[in-house]
Amino acid sequence: MLRDEVNNALAILKNGGVILYPTDTVWGLGCDATNELAVAKVNELKGRSADKSLIILLDNENKLQSYVTEIPEVAYELIEYAENPMTIVFSNAKNLAKNVINNDGSIGIRVVKHEFCEQLLQRFRKPIVSTSANLSGQPTPKFFDEISEEVKSAVDYIVDLEQEDRTVKIPSTIIKLGPSGQFEFIRK
Repeated sequence: MLRDEVNNALAILKNGGVILYPTDTVWGLGCDATNELAVAKVNELKGRSADKSLIILLDNENKLQSYVTEIPEVAYELIEYAENPMTIVFSNAKNLAKNVINNDGSIGIRVVKHEFCEQLLQRFRKPIVSTSANLSGQPTPKFFDEISEEVKSAVDYIVDLEQEDRTVKIPSTIIKLGPSGQFEFIRK
């Protein structure tokens, strides 16, 4: 079942589509983070401004250097020792769709620890956008059954895993990390 769902989601991502999928935090809307048209679809689906930041998921911290120009050494320690999901905002993003990078050139990245996401990212070999599965301005759904029909009907594929899971998951902690290693909490 897991392999089938990875294969199904992979086909959609490769074709520039949008998936609704479980993550290590809340259910997410995802697409190829290197494809501007796919990122635009996510923004349009959510009804959000294109200048609002998105985050991307990676399966391994060794891939950071492919998408960030300078990685402070402390980033690896933060990732290694984080007990809960953590998104790090890095300066000087590269090799990503222009509309996924913040106006200041930064990008939020979470190294995901979730079996489905890890396998999908390993197979896809590119980062995936991850944004909560709600319309802009609406509350973040805690469970699959709280996701609006409007969102469900607008995506190209809904991953058929964890839909009955009632484990309470929370959005990730967000830390902004400066080039010299100084950091500040954006969301705890």
